Amino acid sequence: MLRIHFTEVDLARTRLASAPDPLFEIAASLHRFQSRRGRWAYAGWYRTARRQLHERGLERALRSVLLPLYPRAAYFPDFRTPVDAVDGLEAGLESILATPRERVGAELALLDRTVGAPAWAGQLAAPQAREEFMGLLRAYHEAVVVPHQEQVQARIEAERAARCRGLLDGGVEGMLAGLGPMLRWRPPVLEVAYPRQAADRDLYLNGRGLTLVPSYFNWGEPVAFADPGLPPVVWYSLLHEPQAGAADPERSLANLLGRARAVALHTASAGATIGEIARAAGVSASAASRHATALRDAGLIASVRHGPSVLHTLTPTGASVLRAARGEP
Repeated sequence: MLRIHFTEVDLARTRLASAPDPLFEIAASLHRFQSRRGRWAYAGWYRTARRQLHERGLERALRSVLLPLYPRAAYFPDFRTPVDAVDGLEAGLESILATPRERVGAELALLDRTVGAPAWAGQLAAPQAREEFMGLLRAYHEAVVVPHQEQVQARIEAERAARCRGLLDGGVEGMLAGLGPMLRWRPPVLEVAYPRQAADRDLYLNGRGLTLVPSYFNWGEPVAFADPGLPPVVWYSLLHEPQAGAADPERSLANLLGRARAVALHTASAGATIGEIARAAGVSASAASRHATALRDAGLIASVRHGPSVLHTLTPTGASVLRAARGEP
């Protein structure tokens, strides 16, 4: 277990990232290839990713470079997921390139001692080798992450909307208390579930605050930097629910609302744009907009503008209707 100790200053400096961390999503997606845990939640992505990697000639690089450097283990080098990546892929890659070679070498040596590292890994201490490595990361990100970027961002927005409710009801402590089963708020400590093989440790924020980053591809335990001297960040998993009903909604709900609106309501349960609703229901964008308007007028969904797009999420009434149709308490 990781115990993160807060002061009053740290509570004031705690924030929730507004977008996914592309370098961490790369790492977490590579872990999905190495485990069947949660495979049901990523079944569609897994098939698409395999096809894209094959079509772009990246399968060999996946097996010989990426998977050996990103093992599912209790430790992986911090330099691969710099905090700057929350500002975008290129910002994160520039941070990787700027990492001192001594630190890169030390972290790769620790990886080798912990779980083993490929014999060539030490070459990444040289900036030129890191530049080539960054090119591979860009290609992998373009093939595997970008095609799902809209869905990932919608899930992040839905998570932020849920956490904002906690913030409005109970301040930052209320937000921390609702982060999910892997993170438990026991004032003034946030207890973070860690892999069983990892040793317990304490992290004292000492006024630095904490950045919380929801992750679409991470499954299970949250992740923090191994080095306590780095800016405090915790990446944690979004909660995935079975989506089997999205293609064929519960008959009672479809009979009540019509198939397209039943699909729209189901899709909004994870947070969705008009484009995502249209694709899920198999209708045009204009038809999806009309269905969303009808659901919003009925008080079943809420719509919030974020930049150029509008995110549709369930209201408490809409969530109750959906749970009732599923036969859930």
